[in-house]
Amino acid sequence: MRISAEHLTWSVSGRALVHDVTLQVAAGETVGLIGPNGSGKSSLLRCLAGLRTPTAGAVRYDDEPVTGWSPRRLARHVAFVEQAADTDTDLRVADVVGLGRTPFRDRWGGPDATDRAVVAAALARLELTGLADRHWKSLSGGERQRTHIARALAQRPRCLLLDEPTNHLDIKHQLELMELLTRTEQTVLVALHDLALAARYCDRLLLMQQGRLVAAGRPADVLTPARLAAVFEVDAGIEHDSLGNLALSYRGPTVREADTLPEPR
Repeated sequence: MRISAEHLTWSVSGRALVHDVTLQVAAGETVGLIGPNGSGKSSLLRCLAGLRTPTAGAVRYDDEPVTGWSPRRLARHVAFVEQAADTDTDLRVADVVGLGRTPFRDRWGGPDATDRAVVAAALARLELTGLADRHWKSLSGGERQRTHIARALAQRPRCLLLDEPTNHLDIKHQLELMELLTRTEQTVLVALHDLALAARYCDRLLLMQQGRLVAAGRPADVLTPARLAAVFEVDAGIEHDSLGNLALSYRGPTVREADTLPEPR
């Protein structure tokens, strides 16, 4: 399923948090959304997920504007994983994952055999089977994050939108998640702070700065020392490791004139 945005703008109190963004994600692609804090990544994802109404522009799935889609239809095609989500209700892990089946059930109907099988498969993929009966409030941050990802998988969506899904995850689960995302046939747009993970696992990268899309392309084309200095304000080196993956090394933040101390008199 293709994702596209055309001249997308979303403003709050007259301030554009997403400004004139045009992008395309091809069916089956895994695309990384990168940029500094406050660059508009989360706001863009929420617009694409139908959780925010753009001030201008359009969001399309397979060339069809989402403005005409019901929430139920959208939830059958698109799953969104937030940076952090919480609940006051102390549900079991299996029940949280089961929420992903809601768009496919009658309002008053309970889970059927298909729902239970899908939930069991999603729990297994995120190594949560042993935690299925644990309650939400007893979980660590990483376990909660994996539970929400399993809930998204249980929707069996055609598109996965994920906002910093590696937050709270240890290294093993970060790598396993990124490998899962690259192996899936679903279209994936994932916001990441870890540029090494983005470079290794994403087919393409979209780079945002101050609400604008400033670069798009293969990781090697987007992640250049000059661009990292201009956008992230870091002095970085780019090489290839023994496996052929891009390897980033950070020497430190770029030195701005305002950061330099005057010479003593």
